[in-house]
Amino acid sequence: MMISTRSVAAAFSAAFAMLAAAGASAGPTVDKIKARGEVVCGVSQGSAGLSLPDSNGRWAGLDVDYCKALAAAVIGDAGKVRYVPVSSAQRFAVLQNGEIDVLSRNTTWTSTRDASLNLSFVGTIFYDGQAFMVPKKLGVTSARQLDGATVCVQPGTVNEQNLVDYFSANNLKFKSVVIESLPELESAFYAGRCDVYLSDASTLSASRAVRAPKIDDFVILPERITKSPLSPVVRADDPQWFAIARWTLNLLIEAEELGLTSQNVEAQKQSKNPSIQRLLGVSAGIGKAFGLDEAWGARVIASVGNYGEIFDRNLGPATKLGLERGQNALWSKGGLLYAPPFQ
Repeated sequence: MMISTRSVAAAFSAAFAMLAAAGASAGPTVDKIKARGEVVCGVSQGSAGLSLPDSNGRWAGLDVDYCKALAAAVIGDAGKVRYVPVSSAQRFAVLQNGEIDVLSRNTTWTSTRDASLNLSFVGTIFYDGQAFMVPKKLGVTSARQLDGATVCVQPGTVNEQNLVDYFSANNLKFKSVVIESLPELESAFYAGRCDVYLSDASTLSASRAVRAPKIDDFVILPERITKSPLSPVVRADDPQWFAIARWTLNLLIEAEELGLTSQNVEAQKQSKNPSIQRLLGVSAGIGKAFGLDEAWGARVIASVGNYGEIFDRNLGPATKLGLERGQNALWSKGGLLYAPPFQ
């Protein structure tokens, strides 16, 4: 029996239409978000460049802008976000209990967390690595000189285990000072209660820039003792919300690659580039399967910009942190950022 290519194509088209229709209905998380009129986002207790409130309680940072992007996609208003500061120890329970919709809080994606928490890691939003910060007066230039050091570290983080692993592997001894509250931990370090502050390099840079009595009195040592891919996290029981969360992050990356910015997004709707047309909803294709309208991509970019704009605004060379893109550059520019195709 011969099957025509036309029949095969028709079968694939019908199957795709069924999948799109199945994905078009809103899931429970989106229903709750729309009913309450805001995205509830778990953030840090204060990390400059990632999530930190100003004196008026306005939150800013890379993780914050991701939350705004979700609100723009689902509700149509990037301002409709309620930020809930959570500690490293409580963050997963708060998400599992449904108190927040998404955890966007410098959280490292690991195999154990992925397999055991019944949560889904959205994708790497920032490539980081754990490092040590010390007072310059100690005269330490390498982590291998930290034998016998007292180390400030937060509980409930991968930092604790990595600290043990690194010192054991290098035959070094240490004493840990475990403090759950990040502001209290940083106060303890700057007050001299510990010799070393261990955290992600981005967190250390933010702390030194914002909280150190004198920025030049503290040094971040050159070693990065582990990979630390930071990722937003959602519950694993809602595939539609997970898809929206993952592809909102991908959209920010894809927008930068296509040259779409918060300033030119409206003008680019006239572009003849099929990829741009799909991303901005000029041609149908990327909204329905997520249960969103076709303009959601354009709305996100107009609200928060592309990934490069977000990075430069919160972490880049013109900010107090002064970070270069490095691994967080696009794949086409020597970095690791890469978005699957929007098709």
